[in-house]
Amino acid sequence: MSSSLQKLVIIAFLVVILWNLGAALYYMVVDKGRSNRTVKSLSWRIGLSVCLILLVALGLFTGVIKGHGIYQ
Repeated sequence: MSSSLQKLVIIAFLVVILWNLGAALYYMVVDKGRSNRTVKSLSWRIGLSVCLILLVALGLFTGVIKGHGIYQ
């Protein structure tokens, strides 16, 4: 997988996570606690965040993503 494609996938995940966070805020204000749309949106956000973390960890573990920290 090319470096630019990796960056696009990560950015797409972050955009969808932020979208769900904004949707949860909107539903919280509009619904005033009468529906569970806020909980569903926040649950999607948590699931996507965990998925992104696991994908990055898997990429680092398999060598697809190269680390470039201060120790390397």
